[in-house]
Amino acid sequence: MAAFDLAQTDRLLSTTRAVRRRLDLDRPVDRQLVLDCVRLATYAPSASNTQRWRWLVVTDSELRGGIAEITRRLFYRDVKQAATSPDPATRRIYRASKHLVDHLHRVPVHVIPCHLGRPAVERGPVGLSSFYGSILQAVWSFQLALRSRGLGSVFTTMHLKAEREVAELLGIPDDVTQICLIPAAYTIGEDFRPPPRRPAEEVTYWDRWGTSA
Repeated sequence: MAAFDLAQTDRLLSTTRAVRRRLDLDRPVDRQLVLDCVRLATYAPSASNTQRWRWLVVTDSELRGGIAEITRRLFYRDVKQAATSPDPATRRIYRASKHLVDHLHRVPVHVIPCHLGRPAVERGPVGLSSFYGSILQAVWSFQLALRSRGLGSVFTTMHLKAEREVAELLGIPDDVTQICLIPAAYTIGEDFRPPPRRPAEEVTYWDRWGTSA
């Protein structure tokens, strides 16, 4: 007998999408709801159970505007070529991303998950995997928790091109690493469907690389 309602669990896992266009920019989000989602996120595993995550939740309109201005500047500087890409999927993602960037200042909650310390590049794959793996699992749990409560979110990294500028705006110490920016809001509608994906059989190898079942 399954320990969970698999239908609901599978629906949550398969329909937690990157939401850019369908965020309700006018509906406020209660602070306690965000805290509840952070609390659930902190049950995620971390290397040696260090739990070195910190969650910076930005709701002040001026600060959100500052983050949005920085992100918008970087987006239009570095991503505009995608608007004329020959690939329809790339153009579609560009339009959705542009919509988010243009309205980012209005998204009611900006969450910046942070990791105490800086990644030790000299430690190679083990060090980097341990560092980012110690918080990325929690970030996904946070997004799942938001989705289960009717909120949408998207994992964005554009602002990291100006990480220090954002750090100065928000008072983040130099020895703290920003992982991403998660704009979050209630969604417009609930009819989210699983996105198209290649069959699991095509992306799964057994025992040796390139060997399918």
